[in-house]
Amino acid sequence: MGDRFLGLPHRPPFVFVRKLVACEPGVSAECETEFSRNDAIFAGHFPGDPLVPGVILTEALAQTAGIAAHQENQRFLLSAIRQMKFFRAVRPEEKITLRARRVAAVGELLQFDVEALIDNKPVASGQLVLNALGKTH
Repeated sequence: MGDRFLGLPHRPPFVFVRKLVACEPGVSAECETEFSRNDAIFAGHFPGDPLVPGVILTEALAQTAGIAAHQENQRFLLSAIRQMKFFRAVRPEEKITLRARRVAAVGELLQFDVEALIDNKPVASGQLVLNALGKTH
């Protein structure tokens, strides 16, 4: 993945996007991810019944939106979770498709419709707002 993955400022172990499938810069992105059964998050969430935490799934969607929003030397931070719905539990080893599409922009704020799917069925969806920060060096 290299030091930077399509402009994301994240570093392991907090990079949750594993593969870029498609991207129209400034408009949309589709990525994939999967969580190993051995991932440390499952030691406590929940022992014997591992589930991907909703906040981690939301962060993976925010990272996908960050990839969609990517502009050279520009950083984006999650500014708001407008809404997020979870339709079913996500388990380790399930391949998750992550999608983000920009639907609005006001000044430095970019709003994205996001969804996570498993086997083409939604497991989460919502709207996230990213805030564009100043240029990075």
